[in-house]
Amino acid sequence: MAIELPIALPDSLLSRLADFLASQVGLHFPRERWRDLERGIAAASRESGYAQAEAYIHWLLAAPLTQTQIESLACQLTVGETYFFRERRSLEILEQQILPELLRARAQTEKHVRIWSAGCCSGEEPYSIAMLLDRLIPDVEKWNLTILATDINPRFLRKAAQGVYGEWSFRDTPAWIRERYFAGREDGSYEIQPRIRRMVSFSYLNLADDAYPSLVNNTNAMDLILCRNVLMYFAQARATMVIDKLRRSLVDGGWLITSPAETSTVLFSAFTAVEFPGAILYRRMAASGLSTVAVRRQSPWYQGEAAAVHAPAPAAPAETGAFSVVRSALAPDMLHQAGGEQARQAEDADSRKHDDRETPLRKARTCADEGRLAEALEWCEKAIAADKLNPAHYYLLAAIEQERGQSEKAEHSLGRALYLEPDFALAHFALGNLCLSAGRRREAQRHFGNALTLLRACPANTLLPESDGLSAGRLLEIIASVQASMPRAHKEPAA
Repeated sequence: MAIELPIALPDSLLSRLADFLASQVGLHFPRERWRDLERGIAAASRESGYAQAEAYIHWLLAAPLTQTQIESLACQLTVGETYFFRERRSLEILEQQILPELLRARAQTEKHVRIWSAGCCSGEEPYSIAMLLDRLIPDVEKWNLTILATDINPRFLRKAAQGVYGEWSFRDTPAWIRERYFAGREDGSYEIQPRIRRMVSFSYLNLADDAYPSLVNNTNAMDLILCRNVLMYFAQARATMVIDKLRRSLVDGGWLITSPAETSTVLFSAFTAVEFPGAILYRRMAASGLSTVAVRRQSPWYQGEAAAVHAPAPAAPAETGAFSVVRSALAPDMLHQAGGEQARQAEDADSRKHDDRETPLRKARTCADEGRLAEALEWCEKAIAADKLNPAHYYLLAAIEQERGQSEKAEHSLGRALYLEPDFALAHFALGNLCLSAGRRREAQRHFGNALTLLRACPANTLLPESDGLSAGRLLEIIASVQASMPRAHKEPAA
């Protein structure tokens, strides 16, 4: 076995690098993890063409990082260690208690569920949730399900979108799951069933710096957020900020699931801690201040296929939209990377502007952000009735329609927005993402190209309309990330 030799970078340089990464990327490397930092930065330096890690570090420290540099560092400095149905106890609680309760309530109303896997790595976690929902819901095609999966590492996202895995991803998974949901390939790997793959939407998001929750990037009104083995990468101040934003991304009564190693009475003080046998989960409740509720353990869910619990069908059919496989198609989580502070200032200014005299458009946004989509639709229609020539109204209508699972209507609304304003770059980008979500990659590339042409014609620091502070230069980088994360697929038939 080869012996790994130390890189032996100076402590002073590692200290500067750790501080730089904390401020620029949000990754936390205390002294006890400097060995990991050395290994990762050595790999990143080789990838960037530097023979010496020290020279690469000095180059990094010379100027603020570009998005491409952040993504490259994230690939080397974050660990992609996961597998299907990891940390069973949390999934056991989900299957036996949380999801059945949620499904019973929603079966009588809108039949929608929204779940976010934040820090999804190579996709095993969100696909596990998709398989779990497939087992829980007998009429899954009638539900409007959102499983949003985000990560800072575009390579992980590309692998996740492809849905092909080796033996190591099944190391603690019963054989029947692989037999039911995967197809073997000639090279010995396994490909997830297309219907399960389509249930999950993968997008880039930097939890440390991006703006969320937002209807624009689909991070609002979540019923459940899984953020496991991610917070450990952040210093306490940054982790506190991330947790607050995750809390605001949940509906009242929504759940946050972290890993057992990340539980904390300090960091999660704004949540109600719900103590199950063997696990503590966090719930957003109206009352402030940390409280703890103990829940008696029920029988394990993970005893095999026969243990699946099916939510009862509604007594009378409820209104259902077309089953939407990708809920973030209008604008993936990459959409809010324009310098979080600038976006927050724009949001604050907008709030002060409207204060007590909210317009129908503002009310539509508020309702949509809180997950009240029927009300949001009504207010948006009122806004359109009052001003039929405002492209922003149709852009918001498209976002609401996509949330309701009406992808075709969303495309039509974006078309109306672009008819009124052909230079609406964000609408071009949104339309490209809708096409991408439907598997029409060639058409998506055409819409992305239209957006790129418009963006390159204006100064990089120009703020884009309806983007909450997103700049033209930032959207250029975002589109590049979207294209880089697109899975390599078979050639499409000619249009």
